[in-house]
Amino acid sequence: MKFAFVIFKYFPFGGAQRDMMRIARECVKRGHEVHVYTLSWQGLLPEDGIHVHVVEGRGWMNHRRYQDFIRRIQSEIAAAHFDLVVGFNRMPGLDVYFAADPCFIERAQTKWKRLRSLNGRYRFFAESELAVFSHASNCEILLLSPREKPIFQRWYDTQETRFHLVPPCIAIDRYTNIDVKEARRSVRAEFGLMDDAWLLLMVGSGFRTKGLDRAIEGLAALPPEVKSRTRLLAVGQDNAQTFLALAKKLGLRDQVIISGGRDDIPRLMHAADLLVHPARSELAGHVLIEAMASGLPVLVSDVCGYAFHVAQAGAGELVSSPFDQQRFNLQLQQMLVSGPLEAWSANGREYAHILMRANDGSAEAEVIEATAQRKIGKA
Repeated sequence: MKFAFVIFKYFPFGGAQRDMMRIARECVKRGHEVHVYTLSWQGLLPEDGIHVHVVEGRGWMNHRRYQDFIRRIQSEIAAAHFDLVVGFNRMPGLDVYFAADPCFIERAQTKWKRLRSLNGRYRFFAESELAVFSHASNCEILLLSPREKPIFQRWYDTQETRFHLVPPCIAIDRYTNIDVKEARRSVRAEFGLMDDAWLLLMVGSGFRTKGLDRAIEGLAALPPEVKSRTRLLAVGQDNAQTFLALAKKLGLRDQVIISGGRDDIPRLMHAADLLVHPARSELAGHVLIEAMASGLPVLVSDVCGYAFHVAQAGAGELVSSPFDQQRFNLQLQQMLVSGPLEAWSANGREYAHILMRANDGSAEAEVIEATAQRKIGKA
């Protein structure tokens, strides 16, 4: 069969982007033809039978470019006679949607309370979400976390049968075949850290959404003897200036390190002592599963879709909502100073192996195949 995958922007360190490539490769492995349509592509083009089409979208604002991009690809896709269209952003015309973002309309109720209906960006994203989740839509939904389903159903009356909860997928070998002592030594040497330094790790693009400012505030609030030996390394694609300015203001200029996206995250996780992820919003949070597979204890906001896996595994602690900075500061201190780090590490590794057995990477492809077969049968 012939599938079209659609995503607004591709960059190699994005969570939805990595999932898209993983699913595309699984579909190709099963003998299908996959074409990716996108506004922009960063990084190397795939060499494993996946065809990439970069299609221009015109407009002064992002949502205008998205609208123009959708209009252009819809005509191209129709002319190419695809069996199925799979979207990794919300838009009209999808047969399957990979739900990598939380409910837009739910979040909008606490923002833009004035002039919402006059805001072009709001209208575009609200209409795109309606096209996917409406009761009248036939789009199947690959759901990463059960947390968001009742929210979508409350707004759109989406049928239960259209949701397909897929377990996290983890390439366990990538996170286990690493020499921990060598990783700790080499990473500390790379960043000029003392051998006995505590290393806090944050991973993810979109630093404000991931809560980097909260993590910096937490580091600043540690007792002097703990703070002096603790460093925070944040890895991801974003503008770092605001956060470096905050670190400087709090006297942490030499203790906060911000790096761009990297492809050696498993090595960094084996070198770190704690993953901090005080995110403001996170539909899933694959980095939490990666940390557990690496044996890295986790401190995470309970708003993250995959936070329940950390709790079930006993692989760290959850920061309860509503977020309280002082409570987070105290949890961070207690985890570093007196937390059962070794137990959390062992529990996380064991749980990650259980998850690997639940989804070997084929769960999403199976839903895509089944949806295509039903669609072809109705034609």
